[in-house]
Amino acid sequence: VQLQASGGGLVQAGDSLRLSCAASGRTFSYAMGWFRQAPGKEREFVAAINWNSAITYYGDSVKGRFTISRDNAKRVAYLQMNSLKPEDTAAYYCAARRATGVAITENGYVYWGQGTLVTVSS
Repeated sequence: VQLQASGGGLVQAGDSLRLSCAASGRTFSYAMGWFRQAPGKEREFVAAINWNSAITYYGDSVKGRFTISRDNAKRVAYLQMNSLKPEDTAAYYCAARRATGVAITENGYVYWGQGTLVTVSS
């Protein structure tokens, strides 16, 4: 499985941005997640979604502002980010599991995409 994240950029506080994660491979029947890492900080869980979109989880810092979704036909996962804050500035990584259920820790994911940088100015 190869993952390609895109959609990052420079925005102002309060703006919205949508990240995409395109997956290659024979199947897309696995859980997906988004993590982020700010400079000088550890990687942080952002959101996760199970294989059929029935279950989603969010990190406390993004609840109510971010929405994870997926389009299995297109093999793409999304992260809609609204009401962005300067503290959301980070490199965002998408990840995939070898399982259908969600996970909220890094070690639950096997495949990782390259980061896409999100910068939120105040």
